[in-house]
Amino acid sequence: MAGADFEDASLLEKATEADDLRDSAAKNIRELLGASASPVYAAAVSELARAGEWAELNDRFYKTLAFGTGGLRGRTIGKIVTRAERDEADPQERPRFPCVGTNAMNDFNVSRATQGLVAYLHEWRLRQKIEGPPKIVIAYDSRHFSKEFAELAARTAVENGCDARVFEGPRSTPELSFAVRQLRASAGIVITASHNPPHDNGYKVYFDDGAQVIEPHAGGIIAQVNSIKSETSATKPEKGGEVSTVGREIDEAYMKRLESLILNRELVRSAKSLRIVFTPLHGTGGVIIKPMLERLGFNFQVVEAQDRFDGDFPTVDSPNPENAAALALGVELAEKENADLVIATDPDCDRMGVAIRTANGQMALITGNQIGSLLAYYRAKTLFEMGVLTKENASRAVIIKTFVTTDLQKAIAEHYGIRCVETLTGFKYIGAKLGKYERELLAALGRDAALRRPNESSPAATGAERRPYREMSEEETRELRLAHSSYCFFAGEESYGYTGGDFARDKDGNGASIMFCEVAAWAKSRNLTVDALLDEIFSEFGYFQEFTGSLTFDGAEGAETIARLLGSYVTRPPTEMLGAQLIQVKNFETDTYRDIEGEEIPKEKMLVFAFGDHTRIAIRASGTEPKIKYYLFAQRRPEGTRFSAAELAEQKRQVSEHLKRVWAWLRQDASVRTVA
Repeated sequence: MAGADFEDASLLEKATEADDLRDSAAKNIRELLGASASPVYAAAVSELARAGEWAELNDRFYKTLAFGTGGLRGRTIGKIVTRAERDEADPQERPRFPCVGTNAMNDFNVSRATQGLVAYLHEWRLRQKIEGPPKIVIAYDSRHFSKEFAELAARTAVENGCDARVFEGPRSTPELSFAVRQLRASAGIVITASHNPPHDNGYKVYFDDGAQVIEPHAGGIIAQVNSIKSETSATKPEKGGEVSTVGREIDEAYMKRLESLILNRELVRSAKSLRIVFTPLHGTGGVIIKPMLERLGFNFQVVEAQDRFDGDFPTVDSPNPENAAALALGVELAEKENADLVIATDPDCDRMGVAIRTANGQMALITGNQIGSLLAYYRAKTLFEMGVLTKENASRAVIIKTFVTTDLQKAIAEHYGIRCVETLTGFKYIGAKLGKYERELLAALGRDAALRRPNESSPAATGAERRPYREMSEEETRELRLAHSSYCFFAGEESYGYTGGDFARDKDGNGASIMFCEVAAWAKSRNLTVDALLDEIFSEFGYFQEFTGSLTFDGAEGAETIARLLGSYVTRPPTEMLGAQLIQVKNFETDTYRDIEGEEIPKEKMLVFAFGDHTRIAIRASGTEPKIKYYLFAQRRPEGTRFSAAELAEQKRQVSEHLKRVWAWLRQDASVRTVA
């Protein structure tokens, strides 16, 4: 198998003939072993074949891990760990080698991804007539094999004529985004699987603007990666690149920009009575959030058992800050210390979850939609009170949210006369909007001499001319964006991702944490709990409740089930649900839609059903996990100017019961569709 060298080839042939091993899996096994001399690969395949573990081999090899617009994500530890992969000296530790397979996150796929990315960068820079070698910044989190994959990516980049700058230790995804912009890099890579289970890892790519790649770059990179069949570079340039380390200087520059997210420093400085518990869930959050909370003067404690890097995430079942179980130790410490707030971030610190002490004295989680709405409301209200936003410039202010994020944020924007721009799911689309606003401003700076403001050193020169956009302070760019482009002061998605600035182009758990602490400090200054503040918002704007459910289908068969289920909603949409008639269907894959700014929405496999009882349901496949996701939305608006306390309580009860019935109906309906 590379031909005859693989002594168990006959076993695979017999399994293929018996339909135990998929044809695609057999083909990919042959190609992998033929293209690599690694003894680990052959030994792992042999062990699984001899044991008759065909389901495991199918899962590992039925396809080549696809490099999509978000990069790579997959298992780096197999469901079955072979002796060839295991560390025989200490079998209880993580495996010595990552999962062998074309459909796994391992050296084979990390090398292919990096070769393809660097090849695209060389071609793109040649077309743009940019001299010198490309430069890539590489970060990694605390997951298994993250450091090794980062080092492999750096070696591969250098071998292919690219300079690589690697962080000295685990760092968050948003800091990587910031570093790409700060260091004027051509691209960025972060090794992470975000909040996925411990056996997963991933590889995310950012372009020179610090945002995740979108078209046209995404398609070009994907084509290059998919054309590479070997982890060994076929051709190498005469001159290789260089590797260097990114150190604390970027941490400090990033923290300085994070400080600009605080709108009321005096409020924060006086918030000594607000007691905060923070947990990084064994991930990168503590690197920046702890010193930031200290710098700002917040009163906080850290969950010590979770304040260390550990890819097993031993104190939680899943390092996902939207799950109550992940915050259990934080809540336990909050109860002991009578804290007001628990903040948790996932391993790469792009998402943030929150538990609050409620008006009845109990700790409770609030949803990603509620967190985002609190941030959007506070920041809009405060910016108007500060005079930064006015009736005259409000039309240039923007809240950005995804289509599957609560419409409460749209109601807040409408109240203040602010644009609410909706995007597809994924922060890359929010990053693209921020990039568009930057380009519009730079175009205006180039056209209009009136924008050229004098600086201290030269009355005739201008700050804008003398310093690039990325070197201006947030205050400077805010003024310019409000005058000549668009100022996004908050962007977020229901899946616990938020940003309040323009210096990083991805969701930012570091920034979200300090922004939410400011919201909690404001509530405390008014003798309100956070849930009481949320009720004030509901009373004024209406009660909005959402629910996100998912159905998981693992492995090769699971992927087919997801595709079949999604297809059934296109060919057989539900015409009614619980007595409510279907009134609208939006198919984002086949139909054309434009956002509020007139830009065409990219095509995506997502369906949105609207029913006559004001219930809305969005359905899409997860881009990172083997799931089909369901987003449920319901709302009730006050008939008068606002809900009374009694009216709000009744609306909460009715809407909550309704969404429970809707989710039960959807699960039952899906069970029929999967066998139809």
